[in-house]
Amino acid sequence: MATVGALGAALLGGAGLWRLGPQGAVAATRSAVPPSGEEMRGTWVATTGNLNWPSRPGLPVEEQRAELDAWLDLAVRHRMNTVVLQVRANADTLWPSALEPWSAVLTGTQGQDPGWDPLGHAVEQAHARGLELHAWFNPYRIAAHDDPDRLAEDHPARLHPEWVIAYQGKLYYDPGRPEVQRHVRDVVLEVAHAYPVDAVHWDDYFYPQETGGVPFGDDASWESHGQGFEDRAAWRRDNVNTLVRETGREVRAVREGLRFGISPSGVWRNASADPRGSDTQAFASYDDLHADSRRWVRKEWIDYVVPQVYWEIGHSAADYDTVVRWWAEQVRDTSVQLAIGEAVYKVGAAGQPAAWHDAGELSRHLELAGTLAEVRGHVLFSAGDVRRDPLGAVTRMVDEHWS
Repeated sequence: MATVGALGAALLGGAGLWRLGPQGAVAATRSAVPPSGEEMRGTWVATTGNLNWPSRPGLPVEEQRAELDAWLDLAVRHRMNTVVLQVRANADTLWPSALEPWSAVLTGTQGQDPGWDPLGHAVEQAHARGLELHAWFNPYRIAAHDDPDRLAEDHPARLHPEWVIAYQGKLYYDPGRPEVQRHVRDVVLEVAHAYPVDAVHWDDYFYPQETGGVPFGDDASWESHGQGFEDRAAWRRDNVNTLVRETGREVRAVREGLRFGISPSGVWRNASADPRGSDTQAFASYDDLHADSRRWVRKEWIDYVVPQVYWEIGHSAADYDTVVRWWAEQVRDTSVQLAIGEAVYKVGAAGQPAAWHDAGELSRHLELAGTLAEVRGHVLFSAGDVRRDPLGAVTRMVDEHWS
């Protein structure tokens, strides 16, 4: 991790748009792909746990670069226009950051310099192929283990242990601390200032779901900052809302056309809990993750939303048709673009309902969504499943809908 100093000041306070390389800030560059109002056709490229890229930690730079280029080429072959690259999965980075250490997915050791700038290369090569590159961040997750001593020595979570909550075998930044909210926004802004990415993107991980009767241990921040709220759940939602609102405001101020998008869980609330919710009986982001995704859309704090509608048409608890139509109603009369997150990983997978063993299910999703004017795109999870193309379902979907 670079030292916070001139570099950090230049990134977070400078007026220019810079691209970082291994040696720091270099010549200014601008996006070859302007923000577009057209249909979003994309895929998520996940780096957490080396799910998609790199295929394993410790690869030579040439192989890492070639693999990354191959994911971009895959998107082109499938007539996509957007790649959503996970650049900060566990409070470590795919760029030379002044604020957090290098990601362990690159070398196998958190904080070890990989010898190149993956994010810089990704943006450059995406734009060279006519693709938008969206930088995907996880706001609060620190590690998939609960041992701070395993983090890099200069990791903010070790320097500020009061920021950290261990829960159910994982480490999280405490969303209730204003200094944590500021840190998360600064990390996002570091990228927004340093690279001509087309968007900043968050996924569906906010507060962790409380399970097994074990409470998330935020008593200290609740006691310090929870005054004036009717209950802890309302305070937690306000913490997330504040982070979303302020991130959107600050990202948009970096440069014209830079967008902020979120991919929340597919169900906001069930109608049984709130008449404004969907006619579903499913996990609800508002209640389970303290993520008020409907409010973000209605207040236009975000520029696009990609709900993860990971169910088949006719699902008994969360019918794809029902959920997509609900989201179409939420974006209506707003400036927020709606794209639908599609569960390619379920196609042909053992244990999935019969619909997912039908090569036409994905294509039917796009056919149904195409009848709704508010639906302006689809994003596929994940790139590895796109490449695997189970049952030929992705090829069929592309041939029938992405001409």
